[in-house]
Amino acid sequence: MVEATHAKAMELHDFLVARGISAWLCSAWEKDQARAQLNGTDLILSIGGDGTILRAAHVALHSTIPITGINLGRLGFMTELNADEVVEKLPDLLAGKGWIDERAMIDVEMQATGQASTQTLQALNDVVVARGAISRLVHIEVSLDGQVIGDYRADGVIVSTATGSTGYSLAAGGPILYPHSTDFLVVPVAAHLSPAYPLVLPSTAVIQLRITTVHQGVLSIDGHINLPLSDGNTVTIKHSPHTTRFQRIHPETAFYSSLEQKLKGKH
Repeated sequence: MVEATHAKAMELHDFLVARGISAWLCSAWEKDQARAQLNGTDLILSIGGDGTILRAAHVALHSTIPITGINLGRLGFMTELNADEVVEKLPDLLAGKGWIDERAMIDVEMQATGQASTQTLQALNDVVVARGAISRLVHIEVSLDGQVIGDYRADGVIVSTATGSTGYSLAAGGPILYPHSTDFLVVPVAAHLSPAYPLVLPSTAVIQLRITTVHQGVLSIDGHINLPLSDGNTVTIKHSPHTTRFQRIHPETAFYSSLEQKLKGKH
């Protein structure tokens, strides 16, 4: 897969340069190096799957540069083009055709027990507070605007955006939200003798997750930022002023037709 991704990236790089368009190459896993090249960039082509797009979204976080995903992965819910159609469709994108798909993000603030300082990060897909390597349930208290609304003994709790509603949240039994919804989903994972239903909360909500655990837990943001959690740690989640912008060429209704195909296991 790495070789196929690199080959496709080189093909598109040469395609663009041959048309007099400046282009640069960088791994989405090298965030600082990629961010250093953003100045003057008009479009990011993310080549791979949804995991690559999530990393590209973190690279482009403080800019308004749109992303177009080219699917070399398996499902590619966030990608726009298949590898075999990108050369045909790319000229239209470069000519400014298509539309901007703006997706909501969430701010994630972590605070250790007894400490005033916090760390704030952003997520496009989801935030998961869960057990760590030890296969033992954790206790997670969920509050909405300061009021406890759920008390879970579970493997974890997912807080998802609409974009993330087709990912881990869906696998855990959550619904699929309209892509431009700014609502949150709260979905427990393998809840034991606890409420197992998902909740849909408005974008104005301030959600707090407090973990009680004997063993180390984990805070996972978009599946690739993973931070340790200790007993009593709290994670606060709210609507972010940041968004992720996608440059699309297919019509808006294509989300639903392609979704049906992907849910059936067709690519």
